[in-house]
Amino acid sequence: MNFLELQKLASYGESERIEFKRSTGQRSEALRTVCAMLNGLGGFVFFGINDKRELIGQDVSTKTMEEISVELRKIEPPTFPEFEIINLDNGRSVIVIRIPGNTGLYLYDGRPYIRSGPTTSVMPKEEYDKRIVQNLHATQRWENEPVTAGVTIEDLDTEEIQLMVDEAIRLGRVDPGINRDIVPVLRGLDLIRSGYLLNAAVALFGKSDQLKVLYPQFSIRLGRFRGNDRLADFADNRIYWDHAFGLLRRAQQFLMDHIPIAGRVVGGKIQREDQPSYPPRALREAIANALCHRDYSFVGGSTTLAMYENQLEIINPGALHLGITPAKLAEPHESKPWNPLIAGVFYRAGVIEKWGTGTINIIKWCKENGNPQPVWHESAGSVYLTFHAAGLQPESQPESQPESQPEIMKNRVLKILEDGPLGKSEISQKLGQKVVSGQLNVIIRQLLSQFRIQYTIPDKPHSRLQKYRLTVKEDDNQENKN
Repeated sequence: MNFLELQKLASYGESERIEFKRSTGQRSEALRTVCAMLNGLGGFVFFGINDKRELIGQDVSTKTMEEISVELRKIEPPTFPEFEIINLDNGRSVIVIRIPGNTGLYLYDGRPYIRSGPTTSVMPKEEYDKRIVQNLHATQRWENEPVTAGVTIEDLDTEEIQLMVDEAIRLGRVDPGINRDIVPVLRGLDLIRSGYLLNAAVALFGKSDQLKVLYPQFSIRLGRFRGNDRLADFADNRIYWDHAFGLLRRAQQFLMDHIPIAGRVVGGKIQREDQPSYPPRALREAIANALCHRDYSFVGGSTTLAMYENQLEIINPGALHLGITPAKLAEPHESKPWNPLIAGVFYRAGVIEKWGTGTINIIKWCKENGNPQPVWHESAGSVYLTFHAAGLQPESQPESQPESQPEIMKNRVLKILEDGPLGKSEISQKLGQKVVSGQLNVIIRQLLSQFRIQYTIPDKPHSRLQKYRLTVKEDDNQENKN
């Protein structure tokens, strides 16, 4: 980095990837930011630039660099960012630390930190736990663990396995000369490793009665409501237990039973044109994606499909991981299936197409059918996908649009918290609500995940005494303590 480049970066001001410190006297605070940037997008930390973006520099000696190295050794696992010393005309120098991003999960002095805008703060426990799981995902995850003791190949649906192979051969995704015996097929699909049957095999093909007790999460809930929310009566309510292929078929049959189809006669044509309220291809893709991406380690969870008068929801246990966000799902993105073994079999069987295109196709098919763009969001440990019926304009459903009522309430919550930490009930009262609404719960979780607010009791996020406050810099925390 030369002097002109330094001037240019300084002119940008502090941000998620830039931090200024007047001198190495603030090295502890600076190394917290280094830790946060290692846990994020990376960036630069400068010693010798003040809050006014002025290049004031400082005296740099061997002792100066040793003091920084001492602080750097408090970061775990060990890291070795690049250092540069840039000399100024006043005889002093600016020290630049260049930090790579997305390189793992790091702690400084035993605590993880995260960067949000120009702010460094302690990483919330919920986010820390999520990252631990993600770091282990490549080698240790539910689908590639050996099955529960006593479960064998005899518990699998061999007919379903052969049907899957037939379709995979037809699509050219499996060699026609494959050995059709069950064990070689499962081994070729990576569903048997080191002689052990894996959980993914049971999720895909398990059918015996004993598995219902051992794997109750292999279920789907299907509901048709008479109104526009869950307070309405059921018109139909079904719960099925089955393997993934069976659950997909049951969901499709439920949709065929309940999706309204509008018909019209178009001038110049003999045949009537039919338009379903929801595009079948988009719903099938969405359900298949849910079965591929859901967190099967939640034993009590079920994939859920809820149909209302004006919309349809698919709710999946688990969270978005590996850098995927609701916003990224609505644009081209790299495919990062949470259960790659299950997704791989679904791909071979033609249930899903090229990885990473599923959500884009869902949006495209909705547009072609006259439906508003579907909306993804996270709440209470689940991922929600909401479809709106064809012919229903988005503006008639403000609660489903992130730029309408939820954004207004989100800004009101942030404004309320400017006066100090408050609990959910206190926030609810200031909003004029008699009880804590589901929408408020969703908004609080969103603000936590965006690091715009934080817990006052980080180690006990579910405590009845828990309160929330605006995210503050670690420096501010130290000043408050002093």
